[in-house]
Amino acid sequence: ANGARVAEAIANRCMWCAAAGFHVTAMPRERNTLPSLPKLGLGTAAIGRPGYINLGRDADLRDRDERTREFMRENAHHVLDEAVRLGLRYVDCARSYGDAESFVASWLAQSGAATSGVVVGSKWGYEYTANWRVEVGAGEAHEVKYHTAAQLAKQLAESRENLPSLALYQIHSATEASGVLENEEVLDALAALRDSGVVCGVSVSHPQRPSIRRAIEVARGGGPLFGSVQATFNLLDQSAAAELAAAHEAGMCVIVKEALANGRLTERAPDSDKLALLREEAAALGTGVDALALAWVISHPWVTVCLSGASTVEQLRSNADALRIAPLDPALHARLSAAVRQECDEYWEDRKALQWN
Repeated sequence: ANGARVAEAIANRCMWCAAAGFHVTAMPRERNTLPSLPKLGLGTAAIGRPGYINLGRDADLRDRDERTREFMRENAHHVLDEAVRLGLRYVDCARSYGDAESFVASWLAQSGAATSGVVVGSKWGYEYTANWRVEVGAGEAHEVKYHTAAQLAKQLAESRENLPSLALYQIHSATEASGVLENEEVLDALAALRDSGVVCGVSVSHPQRPSIRRAIEVARGGGPLFGSVQATFNLLDQSAAAELAAAHEAGMCVIVKEALANGRLTERAPDSDKLALLREEAAALGTGVDALALAWVISHPWVTVCLSGASTVEQLRSNADALRIAPLDPALHARLSAAVRQECDEYWEDRKALQWN
């Protein structure tokens, strides 16, 4: 039966993704994928703007409460320098991450040969509206979503002005509700971008699984449109594992965000039985809770890059110890998977309650 299915797939130019039970066109993705990368990368959500939802964000960078653009640029450059020193090679930005793109651009310009091999991706779809404030007024938002062709054109021009060597451009926070993965005008524009040599990707938000399945299936010009998918996946919310494995099987890069659950999988989390277990197992490996949680993610063979969301050099160094201890022993990996997981809807309700700080 399996042989017949394979033969049928070849005849129909399809690929069967058994992990999630659906098929996608099997045209090669080699032209629409990222180069081989170390399994830890750097996300810039916390270093491109003065505030974020990570637990204890107000305690970071304690020497400068005002967090001017100049100070945040200098800190971002220090973190990026350390990332390269530690061997990280992927940097993830977004138009809504404050000045993250321009910080990365100025760092690339001044660092020269030291940044050889660094791959930079960004995202479009959210407009940064906080205007460099940590807290916004009643009825205001830090960022606003616009998944339209006009927004894509506007923000792509802005991203390319900042980052001429942009390698990956992703839809930011695609969901079924936004309809962006059914928007023919947007998909056609992304196909043109793909054909120009930029990898097109999609990042997803809750509910993630339907959007990942749809992203795998979308095709334009006889081949897959998306070469990467970025999703939340961590010890607490493990719900998208099958879909992400299927994306990998279909030839897509899998980028994991929020692997530390915005601080809920670090020492900053409230005391709990889960945190006690993580502390015990981390101590046995001579590492920190954060590195253990990241190592759990990158131990999955289908993960291409797991993003550190560090906002300081010290945090990044601690995170990077994950590369030393991964892959985890299978028994430990399974034990953590069973003991720490949380129901998906509960996880996202907890996330929604996190305050900008």
